[in-house]
Amino acid sequence: MTSVSPFSRAGKTPIALTIAGSDSGGGAGIQADLKTFSALGVYGASVITAITAQNTKGVSAVEDVSPNVVAAQIDAVLSDLDVGAVKIGMVSRQETITAIANGLRRFGKRAVVDPVMVATSGDRLLRPDAVAALMEELLPLALVATPNLPEAALMTGRSVAEDETEMVRQAEAIMKAGAHAVLIKGGHRKNGEATDLFFDGEAVVRLPAPRINTRNDHGTGCTLSAAIAAGLALGRPLGEAVTIGKAYLHAALSAGGGLKVGEGRGPVHHFHHWWSE
Repeated sequence: MTSVSPFSRAGKTPIALTIAGSDSGGGAGIQADLKTFSALGVYGASVITAITAQNTKGVSAVEDVSPNVVAAQIDAVLSDLDVGAVKIGMVSRQETITAIANGLRRFGKRAVVDPVMVATSGDRLLRPDAVAALMEELLPLALVATPNLPEAALMTGRSVAEDETEMVRQAEAIMKAGAHAVLIKGGHRKNGEATDLFFDGEAVVRLPAPRINTRNDHGTGCTLSAAIAAGLALGRPLGEAVTIGKAYLHAALSAGGGLKVGEGRGPVHHFHHWWSE
């Protein structure tokens, strides 16, 4: 599943664009997205929304890129490159969200939207005005939204789902708010499986996987949404792209223990298929 032909779009080089923040430690954000694109045979372009100073132990500084420069980056990439898929990661300001939405509309693009709203610690990462802008401006442009359980709860105004029935209800609510499809990630549930649910308005698809006990889990959400975008750039249907993304992330998590990077929570192994043990 991880070895995908780069010639799946009738001889064209498949291209995906990530719009997200930079992680100086290389495990998440723009860096994780570009690694994922490359690992899956897709050329990666980027629009940087923020610069962070971080490593495996945490984030020490963040500086937002101005909305005008974000807009200029989008125009530069989409006016020249034949981008087959767009992925949006963490965007912390309402003004940046508006700039991104305007850029996508200018070029007629929809995106894989990873609504990064809640940190692993449980801390909220977006101000209320930014959450509202994401729901009102980006969600209608989402080919698929990929919230985790706390994020889905925040998006729907409900309690964090404790079972799959509630996960489906929240997926339906997010679709009613504008998303074309929803993948709710179940990794926060305290059980033996990390089961995600994909809902496209017609059927619910369960995507179970054994839970992996590892410290190398930094960048999992970024990696999954980027892998879905890579599948779309390769011309795969959305449901198949989601399956590709889930399988790739599971393999990268499984192999993550082979990396010795930093003293804290390390990254998943994006190039597990190529690097020797």
